[in-house]
Amino acid sequence: MTLTGIGGVGKTRLATAAAQEAADRFPDGVAFVSLAPLGDPALVVPTIARSLGLRQEQGQSVADTLRAHLREKQTLLVLDNFEHLMEAAPGVADLIGSCPALFVLATSRAPLRVRGEQEYPVSPLALPASTQNPTREEVLRTPSGRLFVERARAASPSFALTTENAPSVAAICWRLAGLPLALELAAAKARFLEPTVLLSRLDQALSTAWARDLPERQRTMRAALDWSYELLSEQERRLFRRLSVFAGGFTLEGAEAIALVEEPMEVLGLLGALVEQSLVVVQSPKPRVEARYGMLEPIRQYALDRLEYGEEGAAVRRLHAAFFLALAEDVQPRLRGSDQAKWSARLEREYDNFRTAFSWALSATGDAQTAARLGWTLQGFLWTHGYHGEGRRWAEAALARELPDALRARALHLAAMTAYIQGDYPAAGARWVEALRLSQRAGDTLVEAYSRAGTGVVEMARSEHGAAVSSLEDAISLFEGCDDGYMAAASRGWLGLALLALGDGERARTAFGDALEWARPTKNPALIQTALYNLSQSALSRDDYAEAGRMLEEAISLSGQVGDRISLAQYLEALAVVASSEGNAERTVLLLGAAEGLVREVGAPGYDFYDPDPSIRERPALEARAVMGEKAFEKARERGREMRFEQAIAYALLEGEAT
Repeated sequence: MTLTGIGGVGKTRLATAAAQEAADRFPDGVAFVSLAPLGDPALVVPTIARSLGLRQEQGQSVADTLRAHLREKQTLLVLDNFEHLMEAAPGVADLIGSCPALFVLATSRAPLRVRGEQEYPVSPLALPASTQNPTREEVLRTPSGRLFVERARAASPSFALTTENAPSVAAICWRLAGLPLALELAAAKARFLEPTVLLSRLDQALSTAWARDLPERQRTMRAALDWSYELLSEQERRLFRRLSVFAGGFTLEGAEAIALVEEPMEVLGLLGALVEQSLVVVQSPKPRVEARYGMLEPIRQYALDRLEYGEEGAAVRRLHAAFFLALAEDVQPRLRGSDQAKWSARLEREYDNFRTAFSWALSATGDAQTAARLGWTLQGFLWTHGYHGEGRRWAEAALARELPDALRARALHLAAMTAYIQGDYPAAGARWVEALRLSQRAGDTLVEAYSRAGTGVVEMARSEHGAAVSSLEDAISLFEGCDDGYMAAASRGWLGLALLALGDGERARTAFGDALEWARPTKNPALIQTALYNLSQSALSRDDYAEAGRMLEEAISLSGQVGDRISLAQYLEALAVVASSEGNAERTVLLLGAAEGLVREVGAPGYDFYDPDPSIRERPALEARAVMGEKAFEKARERGREMRFEQAIAYALLEGEAT
């Protein structure tokens, strides 16, 4: 049996505990042999024999003497730290084959790959559920929290886990990814550092020595990782360093993109070796989802230090950004079809990598054009998934750099769109005006269409509905000329809202119906849900609450498919109007609270460019407060605010209860 993993002290302790528990099964004894000091595989068998007190018999090899001694004995032999002596594995297998009652437990970074071996991976310790104000009991219920507290008390008997320091202890466990050795090294510093201070100086704490009775390679986290790194071949080391550029995991295709090797099969083999050495982990794949790999964060930081220390860091970051730009450009058109949810989930899985790509592209040594292209390509994803704040920061940072007119116009559009969602209409309007000027100068009709549509929605926010109608009609014509039916449909919806605000209900209803007619064939959830929402607004303006409710329920169901939090907030707010019309005060308040919670989560106020009669939205809250009373009203609203995205959808569709 082989215990594998980067457990360090924790893995050794697990082996020792297993040996103690097994003592009753092995009446002839348990032998624990540390192989860490050995540098020559040929010394493994002699070291085992010496640990058993055996002397080499004249005319016999050490292996023969050992076999003769163990052949009839029920013995457990624990071989600790086998990873650097793999050439000795066949000799141990021969020993097992000759001694049927012998049981060998080996600890190793990698499996021994011998017949009869049963591998037991030693995973990191389970983490606290959250770092956001966990209770001390919640921290102590997890193995990682419990180990940290135990070792901290051993280092400092006065240490106590309290309500105040529990979040810091939980954060330390998360930062160290549940690695036992890292947790023990950090906890040892509790002798002179409070958890909050320790958290801020964690890297330093892991780099200073601890426990003189430990092997040198386990006295600091870096020494432990140096030990593993030195066991790799040069090609494995190079891939290990390069993989550290990924954040939040990676695919085999991603690894191939940054590896710079000619044969893809070579990357597969090297990656497999790193998995075997427990330096890369295979993240549990979901059904029909491409397998992903990753590094525990302390290991990734170590590899990243190695990457930045050398000369290859800049080249690897450029390759990383190029790979994710290509991925985004490939996925972008797919987001407009029926598989929007699938491809949105693909981008969501890689969002930490997109962040990393933006960070490099906007750095002093990066490429602002890559940032502008990436922002333009991801605009729809940033919109639906609520990453407006980050999108705006990236766009503005790119605009601070030199860009050609065509790319500057696209970065301006992203800056305008995200500013608009955040309710900063003056900035959005100014950015779209500038984007319109540059797109016309660059001859980019598509960006011109986006700029006119954006100008139209800003004009609606300013209650300049007549101007908005003109801008949006121009945009629709340009979108159709660019064969962009998706944006032509979306713009028809905005046109309908402008007409509705002007009091032209019939033309508005026609525009909304046209938008839904154009949207249905695409089978795109986001486009269809927007058209449905707009039709619900038309219905509410006619006091047709039944029709509004039907439209909103379908829109809410679709928003769940694409994870569109900010749109869901609007739909819930509108559905609260329907609930109020039915006299259901508690449901009204819960829906309003859930909408507020979603707005707070994404940091955006929603799309409020159509609000011809604010009382339609204000009245439900006022009426519910009057019915329920102040205390009950506030309690229900807070319950609504605490709903998660999925809970809010289930409650809105009457498929679940409020929290």
